[in-house]
Amino acid sequence: MRKLIIALLITATAATFGCENSVGQNNQPKGAKSKAPAEWKKLLNTNQYHIMVEKGTEAPFHNAYYNNHEKGVYVSAATGDVLFSSDDKFESGTGWPSFTKPVSQGKVAIIEDNSYGMTRLEVVEKSTGLHLGHVFDDGPEDRGGKRYCMNSGALKFVKKQ
Repeated sequence: MRKLIIALLITATAATFGCENSVGQNNQPKGAKSKAPAEWKKLLNTNQYHIMVEKGTEAPFHNAYYNNHEKGVYVSAATGDVLFSSDDKFESGTGWPSFTKPVSQGKVAIIEDNSYGMTRLEVVEKSTGLHLGHVFDDGPEDRGGKRYCMNSGALKFVKKQ
């Protein structure tokens, strides 16, 4: 019984921090041309800055796009580059918008994240190094098995015309 309780606590902790990252890590993909934090502060709103520059997260189920079912694309809140498509979005049950893949692997970079005592794969915008979310191997098997768990605050939705 004690092992079961410990396993449940570990699972609950992992689920709670499933899309979070620690503040202040500065891993940048090779070739990223990011601005100084003060420059981003002028361009991004408070929530976007917290998520993208400080590598924060937003509350599950209380964000703009977890329950968005409209057709269109999701662009970077910082650069406007198209990152994800509604065609690749799925209901993960995590409370964050989840995608099976980016529109192009050239638009994102994956960086090892060792925050919170676990190893995860952080997804950043390749051109800037700004934090978007994390990628996990628990997505739909029939669509590649990946779950790109993104923060709505790092994205803007552009509805299909």
